[in-house]
Amino acid sequence: MDLKLKVWRQKNPESPGGLVDYDATGVNPDMSFLEMLDVVNEGLIEKGEDPIAFDHDCREGICGSCSLTINGIPHGPQKAIATCQLHMRHFENGQTVVIEPFRARPFPVMKDLIVDRGRFDQIIEAGGYISARTGSAPEANSIPIPKQTTDRAMDAAECIGCGACVAACPNASAMLFVGAKVTHLNSMPQGRPERDRRVLKMVASMEEAGFGNCTNTFECVAACPKEIKGEVMAQMYRDYVKALFRQAIRPE
Repeated sequence: MDLKLKVWRQKNPESPGGLVDYDATGVNPDMSFLEMLDVVNEGLIEKGEDPIAFDHDCREGICGSCSLTINGIPHGPQKAIATCQLHMRHFENGQTVVIEPFRARPFPVMKDLIVDRGRFDQIIEAGGYISARTGSAPEANSIPIPKQTTDRAMDAAECIGCGACVAACPNASAMLFVGAKVTHLNSMPQGRPERDRRVLKMVASMEEAGFGNCTNTFECVAACPKEIKGEVMAQMYRDYVKALFRQAIRPE
């Protein structure tokens, strides 16, 4: 199959960028989207041109680094997959495919299709961890945890921090990402001693990073490759309000 690509090219964060046309010919329908870009890059290198820069690592839908917007949709037209899991059989012969980086002010473009998602790391550093020493793995039944609680925590822990939620949101909100991290850690007994400090610091870091506010359009949920539920945002709101109340009546 043959495709016409319109790819965003940008030399560095300071340079202006724009869409450049490329022909992808002889594409195998069983290729992944990133493999198709590899083939295009091989052709560019053979011609002595600068290859298209894009992020990738595991190519198994685990790391979340393949942050591409394909025809206006983060990670492309298929639901519940990352870009690396998207195959070319989902496109039609002769189709025009527009490939852009994730668009959000807190995710500046570094080069071509690569964005800096370091703001997510700053949010995690603010409180997305458990500081108590846990030692070696405890006996499985030493701390009985209801299945509903473990299911909620494990579902939230599936978030890979890819940033598709931010790219899909009209406000560039990171509420789904932060909600997933807060819900994951605050649900488990090991994370509860720091739950107030965690949610307050992570929300403050999110706001400082310049992410927008949530207006409940739920585009984030639709774009999430791991199908994180909007319930995690509701849980974060509840934890945040409770933390503010406890801080007001018992300031540190």
